[in-house]
Amino acid sequence: MRLAGHHRTLFKMLALSLIAVLLSGCSNNWGWYVVSPMTKSGMNNLLFLIGGLKYTLLLSVTAIMISVVVGLLVALPGLSENRALKLFNRTYVECIRAIPILVMILWVYYGLPQIADIQIGVFWAGVLALALSDSAFQAEIFRAGIQSIHRGQYEAARSISLSYTDTMRFIILPQAIKRILPALGNQLVYMLKMSSLVSVIGMQELTRRANELVVTEYRSLEIYTILIVEYLVLILIVSAGVRWLERRMRTDEGS
Repeated sequence: MRLAGHHRTLFKMLALSLIAVLLSGCSNNWGWYVVSPMTKSGMNNLLFLIGGLKYTLLLSVTAIMISVVVGLLVALPGLSENRALKLFNRTYVECIRAIPILVMILWVYYGLPQIADIQIGVFWAGVLALALSDSAFQAEIFRAGIQSIHRGQYEAARSISLSYTDTMRFIILPQAIKRILPALGNQLVYMLKMSSLVSVIGMQELTRRANELVVTEYRSLEIYTILIVEYLVLILIVSAGVRWLERRMRTDEGS
């Protein structure tokens, strides 16, 4: 109840702040008419901006799903006693984390087709770049989560003759995922924000559409303010969903 009240207060403050900004648009120096739902052109501009939301969501969710799988596959060798496998894990994580996401996006879009002799569109270039960049962080999250499980769980699985794969699948990973869920939620929020960088290669997501509208309307302050509100509302909704899932999993574990 306390958390719900906090969210209501936050949304009220956001709404009041936005109303205050809009009311200040009466000044000659402001041009909120470009995004005003009261005019036809303003409504068309708003719909154009909001239309980028589906691409932002699709890009981010696809990338996060791929990065989770790759991150888990990279994390498992880091838990091995084999030095070569540990070296692979450490080399992958350190190298990928050292590359800025914007540089990775540009390299995947412009460089990968030349190296691999393939054609890649802006969507999949963005997904691949974001997934690669995030997979190193996911690997560390999974490694920490799996290592937090008590060794007694492994011994219990070994006592009933479970294989390593079955032990991970049925015993270790379900417990680890519950513990790392907040970190995974943070990565999803991070991915939603970083998806704005894919606009540099022409992806028609929220930021790209705002940039195009600024070029035609010459009202950067008003348009980028709406862009901030879009991201803020989107991320608050996702954060609330992650917290709900955390509470649900704790409730199921307690019962």
